[in-house]
Amino acid sequence: MIRTIIIDDESLARDLIRAYLKKFEDIEVIQECGDGFQGLKAIQEHKPDLIFLDIQMPKITGFEMLELLEEPPVIIFSTAFDQYAIKAFELNATDYLLKPYAEQRFTEAVEKAKQKIGTKKVVKEELESLQETRAESDESLDRIVVKTGNKIQILSLESISHFEAQDDYVAIHSEQGKFLKLMRMKHLENKLPTGEFVRIHRSHIVNVKQIEKLELYEKDSYLLHLKTGNRLPVSRSGHGRLKEVLKY
Repeated sequence: MIRTIIIDDESLARDLIRAYLKKFEDIEVIQECGDGFQGLKAIQEHKPDLIFLDIQMPKITGFEMLELLEEPPVIIFSTAFDQYAIKAFELNATDYLLKPYAEQRFTEAVEKAKQKIGTKKVVKEELESLQETRAESDESLDRIVVKTGNKIQILSLESISHFEAQDDYVAIHSEQGKFLKLMRMKHLENKLPTGEFVRIHRSHIVNVKQIEKLELYEKDSYLLHLKTGNRLPVSRSGHGRLKEVLKY
């Protein structure tokens, strides 16, 4: 049996998916969830083969929920309308359902998903490609969702002093503490609001409002002092970006 979880904040949408799934004798719905918090907990607990995931949900979006998963299952996305998401889906193999959708379109998506079950590497590569495509869009971040243990926190950009590259992760330094998130600095840099954050080094992006002073450390070498007490190295190209943003 293919173990399945439905994650959608609209009860009618969940009912429709369950009704359409009745003809699939090899698919078992093991849980329904009304938001991303519940969905993340259910996925971690039950480790399903397949999930139906709405994108626009309260608390955290479908994409934000996925960012917190290390081993995602096969996913069929659903959305009422999300221009950035649809563009990204069309450039990748990941399937999606545009609400409202007919039963035939639903069946096609399920059959496609069934072929991927058991191919974890393929699923992970598709989702990474999807996230990269979305990162290149004009849509900017206004918050970041992080997870420590079973606890999920939503960080406002204003609360973040700086970001620091750590191998495949980014360390987020905020008023709430330090958090690690699996993401790439390049994609993060592209999504942050222009003029509010600046990349001062290959390993550091800082919140402009947290800058206290810039200190000449050695010839053509600078240290940036933040209000938090952190001192960060500034590369030559980073110094150029600082001058452009701060206009000095």
